[in-house]
Amino acid sequence: MTEPMIVGDQGSRLVFRLMKLEDIPEILVIEREAFTMPWTEEAFRNELTHNHFAKYMVMELEGRIIGYAGMWAIVDEAHVTNIALLEAYRGRKWGERLLDELMKTAGFLGMKSITLEVRVSNEVAQNLYRKKGFRPAGTRKGYYSDNREDALIMWADLPADGEQGMMEGRVEQK
Repeated sequence: MTEPMIVGDQGSRLVFRLMKLEDIPEILVIEREAFTMPWTEEAFRNELTHNHFAKYMVMELEGRIIGYAGMWAIVDEAHVTNIALLEAYRGRKWGERLLDELMKTAGFLGMKSITLEVRVSNEVAQNLYRKKGFRPAGTRKGYYSDNREDALIMWADLPADGEQGMMEGRVEQK
């Protein structure tokens, strides 16, 4: 990656770039705020250093990490592992921008489809995923260990046009 992707937004600039080990402390703040069962520092360290399927990106605003997303790219399928924003930055459609960038990157990497699990009670996230072309494909009973809530499995096809994603250094002004 030569340069991060830069997107202008209402006088501010969002920057999408690859996650680095030194980003983990900021990522953990987002994790703890967004999830009832947050990942640990060790989990992120293992993803970044040992899992060759893992691809993680961060979204920065004025040098501060405000969101991140991750996926596993396996054969021709991308599996979203996590996507989260700091609470103060939700409701601005920036989560949608982060998901767009993750999907573009998956397509650029040759993935043909993308999947994720979402809590059956999380209608806000489900609505975003449906907007982005995800379709329900089943449930995982008792998937979430904190309360045994079911997960809705969703899938989407990715564009075959090879549109560039941030993993190879696209810079764009919007």
